[in-house]
Amino acid sequence: MTNIDEIKKELAGLRKEIKKHNKLYYENDAPIISDFEYDTLMRRLKAIEGKYPELITKTSPTQTVGGKAKREAGVLIAHDVPMLSLSDLFSKAEVEDFVNTMRETFGEPEFVVEEKIDGLSLALRYENGVLTHAITRGDGVREGEDVTENAKVIKDIPHKIKTALPYFEVRGEVYMERDAFFKVNERQEILGLKPFANPRNAAAGTLRQLDARITKERGLSMFVFNLQKAEGKEFSTHTEAYEFMKENGIKIIHNYKVCKTADEVWAAIESIGESRSALPYDIDGAVVKLNSFNERAQVGNTSKVPRWAVAYKYPPEEKETILRDIELSVGRTGKITPTAVFDAINLCGTKVERATLHNQDFIDELDARIGDTILVYKSGEIIPKVKAVIKEKRPNNAAPFKMPTTCPICGYEAIREENMADLKCANPNCPSKTENRIIHFLSRDAMDIKGFGAAYVHDLIEKGFVKNITDIYRLKEYRDELIEKGILGKEKNTDKLLAAIEESKQKDPRHLLTGLGIDGIGTAAARDLIAHFGSIDKIAKASEEDLLGIKDLGAVSVKNIREFFANEENKKILAALKEAGLKFESEISVNNDGVLSGKTIVITGTLPTLSRKEATEFIEQNGGKVANSVSKKTDFVVAGEDAGSKLAKANALGIKVITEEELLNMIK
Repeated sequence: MTNIDEIKKELAGLRKEIKKHNKLYYENDAPIISDFEYDTLMRRLKAIEGKYPELITKTSPTQTVGGKAKREAGVLIAHDVPMLSLSDLFSKAEVEDFVNTMRETFGEPEFVVEEKIDGLSLALRYENGVLTHAITRGDGVREGEDVTENAKVIKDIPHKIKTALPYFEVRGEVYMERDAFFKVNERQEILGLKPFANPRNAAAGTLRQLDARITKERGLSMFVFNLQKAEGKEFSTHTEAYEFMKENGIKIIHNYKVCKTADEVWAAIESIGESRSALPYDIDGAVVKLNSFNERAQVGNTSKVPRWAVAYKYPPEEKETILRDIELSVGRTGKITPTAVFDAINLCGTKVERATLHNQDFIDELDARIGDTILVYKSGEIIPKVKAVIKEKRPNNAAPFKMPTTCPICGYEAIREENMADLKCANPNCPSKTENRIIHFLSRDAMDIKGFGAAYVHDLIEKGFVKNITDIYRLKEYRDELIEKGILGKEKNTDKLLAAIEESKQKDPRHLLTGLGIDGIGTAAARDLIAHFGSIDKIAKASEEDLLGIKDLGAVSVKNIREFFANEENKKILAALKEAGLKFESEISVNNDGVLSGKTIVITGTLPTLSRKEATEFIEQNGGKVANSVSKKTDFVVAGEDAGSKLAKANALGIKVITEEELLNMIK
């Protein structure tokens, strides 16, 4: 017997997960799962709602379109024609059903099959032949962002078209070719900035730049894939509109085919799929659409999708290769990570020859052996992963792989703690642990010393300038020698890096606490610890009971903290860092007995007088904790102007909502 409460619970979980990924994709341009994984979640949600239609809600992801247009990137403009998404199909049978349904309706309709570019949708409006507006998809129905100035520097977008129709609007996809993507990420790393995860993220972030010069430098491209609206000329088919666009210098999707039967449509889809790795840009599917505009008008749209077009989504690209070796590396915590080294293959347009195997349990589960034929794919079309071993192709002499009992770097004992999957080097002075600790200390989440890359760390250790994190702050003593040997580059770059090191001394101690690399203590835990105790010295002296009183800090993390500060070598490092001038005491005074003590608060919208940073510091100073998302653990929400989904969720959960004035009055 079906438990309806369990069904409701699963629905709530799916909707929450999908909304989170929608926000990451549409609003932040930073997806953390692949399209395939996202589509799997949506299919499950649709299946449950199809079986239990009485449980469908108005706010379900199946009932809404796209993301939310962002104000900070530009002015919002109303859509003249909705920029709807497409229904996703995942099998040949689903494609055949669509084609046959259209054939039953219209007899002998024509279909156009074309590439589905993985980029950012953009509508272009031409009035009397002149480009007047370029608008992002935004919410897909009501409005999008005006990015006209940025669009004008994209080489594929003409400012004028020779046939000066009164009004002509097209829709296309802005994307970044892989070569341009690699150049952009090289530039990001040189500048000490975070590299983009994939070409789509890079394209979306670039199109929303407030400085059009940056957009121009990054080399975006665009294909147009649809006529939205035309005045002054009639078009009967999609391909006729394409011919008009080509004559007027508008770059259309060049890989398309006109088909009439389900077999022809499927053959075209397969042909596009086979060409994926050879293309200079990413595609994530093939679009099948009716060619006739009259037939499109007859079948119309739903509130979310057109009925006259669908998108077939390709599964993640997978390829077979030979596992040649399993290499071992040692991280900052001593974790020994096995990495598969295999014959180079081309996946999603890039050469791949390595992928993590995580730990011995993962290797055993795969039963991976050197010499095996393995199946490799890219998670999210970014990170290479080993999916399976093709055991039918295993050579006779392939032996099971076992992790060593000693560290591959220093030869010290390697141990596996009880109930843990990872193998760790037990040597506190392992060279590899030291190098990775220093890299972590310099990283964005810790001291954030921009421009200080891993290559510099390796060279400085190798040449004897750095043995631990304290030596970073002594590098200024060797300025002339560093310049002479070119270890940190020429004089200008060396001085810039040394200045960044000095500047980092002024950072709040929560950055230092994060940088110390205590196992299990990341940015959030470091922030909470500093907010509660006020200084690193007080954390070092805190009892187990005091530490366990910190919300969300577990027994394992508490054990790691106490062991770290009890270690004599760590005591010497901390003393040296204090002597170098790093901040150990937070200048943000915290009232742990205040009315906000122990309270978890979410800020949403624009507050009347306080910036988000000021409001966060104000809450933390008075003992509260600021969270990014609303949950049952949230005590109350501070809402300002244009408060959105967080406010709606707070109301749905019955969480108290207050204004900035009420927050300030609570303290008074």
